[in-house]
Amino acid sequence: MGFRVIAAEDRVVTTTDWLTSRHSFSFGDHYDPSNTHHGVLLVNNDDVVAPLQGFDQHAHRESEIVTWVTSGSLVHQDSEGNSGIVYPGLAQRMSAGTGVQHSERNDTWPDRPGAGTVPARFVQMWVMPDESGLTPSYAHADISDQLRDGGLVAIASGDPRVDSAIRIANRSASLHVARLGAGTSIKVPEGRYSHLFVVAGGLEIGGTRIDEGDAVRGEDLGGESLTAVSDAEVLIWTMDRDLRDLMG
Repeated sequence: MGFRVIAAEDRVVTTTDWLTSRHSFSFGDHYDPSNTHHGVLLVNNDDVVAPLQGFDQHAHRESEIVTWVTSGSLVHQDSEGNSGIVYPGLAQRMSAGTGVQHSERNDTWPDRPGAGTVPARFVQMWVMPDESGLTPSYAHADISDQLRDGGLVAIASGDPRVDSAIRIANRSASLHVARLGAGTSIKVPEGRYSHLFVVAGGLEIGGTRIDEGDAVRGEDLGGESLTAVSDAEVLIWTMDRDLRDLMG
């Protein structure tokens, strides 16, 4: 059992005139062979997109992509005919499978006042699927009501033991979220590999303080108290395999 903290300021950053993207792992032009993944988690990007800007149509293959918007909103459209707006409290999953084109833009949207008028911040996470060659698919679910209770809420999972809002094509991986009031605690769920990302606020685990943008990478965690030292939001992946297990 053990963990290490990756401080927010240690992440590499991609910036353009409309995007600030902070990468927890190697991504795009930022390649570090010692930092390519943790468990089966390949990408944990913390992105801010300017109003009426975003990622135009681009391709993905063989990845399970989960998007969690923390402020503003994001409009999704893909080559499979799916479209919708993602906002705080709504979890989204796109399974790229054999190949899909999609766009993600901070645009206006009917019946969503204010959409496209303020910066959109979101965390996008990619995990490997168990199998290649799957048909592309899409799902989303609003979990705002469950989040009000302050406990762990399962956003996405492929584990048959975990009842999650949306399903992913990886039986070893589960993503939870919690919104905690100052002074309240949760227990870290068990996993061979764990990845905690502080979306907002500050928390303490094992006597160590972690703040917005910090991440924890752990092995064989489970049952440790995670206590909010201020109002906080945290995303927690638990994984029972490593990428090398999937690659054989």
